[in-house]
Amino acid sequence: MSGPPPSAARTEDDAEIVAQSLEQSELFALLYDRYAADIHRYAARRLGDAAADDITADTFLTAFRIRSRYDRTRANARPWLYGIAGNLIGKQRRAEVRALRALARTGRDPLAASGGAFWLEDADSRIAAQGPLAGALAALSGPDRHVLLLVAWADLTYQEVAEALGIPVGTVRSRLNRARRKVRTALGADPAFVTDAVEVA
Repeated sequence: MSGPPPSAARTEDDAEIVAQSLEQSELFALLYDRYAADIHRYAARRLGDAAADDITADTFLTAFRIRSRYDRTRANARPWLYGIAGNLIGKQRRAEVRALRALARTGRDPLAASGGAFWLEDADSRIAAQGPLAGALAALSGPDRHVLLLVAWADLTYQEVAEALGIPVGTVRSRLNRARRKVRTALGADPAFVTDAVEVA
């Protein structure tokens, strides 16, 4: 196989790739090449490496199957893919909460101990691996935790989170604000500094 046509390979617009993939299905691989590593990294932080492999594969399989419904006014498919991944992660929410609670109790990540890399080995993960933060994350509602982690770990903007979850930006802001407030309180922040102010995206 000689690969995708040069014109498709140079396409920057994800919506165009999705549209072209309806006729040339192999072009959908361009989206996989662009975003699979990001989706895997995000899923691994939430559920561990083993589950992340499945989440990543299922995300792109689902996206491929429903690509005809993609909103082609959105040039960037990244939020769409994170939305699909989030739905799949949501189905495994109990496992995520159990792992977070175990980490909060023991200070040891049970997935990392069994060979999985639940938290990535960087500055973020050293902070995240602390028991109190894991406990605070576990205590959040699923929707609040999902919004917080899409912003903190996937680096999505408020608008991209809204697109990923199919909710208004105002809902993203309120969920994020509530999640941040609860996490700060759980970590012992002075209540005088825990405000309801919405941060600008």
